[in-house]
Amino acid sequence: MQHAINTNVTGTLDLIQRVGKQMRRRNKGRILITGSIAGFMPGTFQAVYNGTKAFIDSFSYALRNELKETEVSVTCLMPGATDTDFFARADLLDTKVGADEHKADPADVAKTGFEAMERGEAGVVAGASNKLRAALANVMPNVLLAEQHRKMAEPGSAKN
Repeated sequence: MQHAINTNVTGTLDLIQRVGKQMRRRNKGRILITGSIAGFMPGTFQAVYNGTKAFIDSFSYALRNELKETEVSVTCLMPGATDTDFFARADLLDTKVGADEHKADPADVAKTGFEAMERGEAGVVAGASNKLRAALANVMPNVLLAEQHRKMAEPGSAKN
């Protein structure tokens, strides 16, 4: 739990503060922050992770607005499940989402984020299916979202 908070919140904010101050001083720069579509929904069995991503998603848009009078832009990249070592490190390979063989290619996700940052976009959801999930998360009740997340993230759910 604390590791997720330190990585996703504390470490991210520390790095952005260090780099962002320099960018603001010279009135030029681009910041790309990795949020997640996980921040759009209650994360049953991943409550801390999803909560940290909700914070990062929100923080990105707020910081962007704070810097709108400058030439420093902030872009939030919000991917869904991506084919990295994350699921193994988080001991999630026995979950439906961890075992899913159709995770996004990390190079494609990075390219989507970089191109959005270069265009000065506020945020980008990587992947068509993730765009649909994000749109649904904005209209579905949180109780239903939590239940959906449970089905994807419950330990042992990969067998179902």
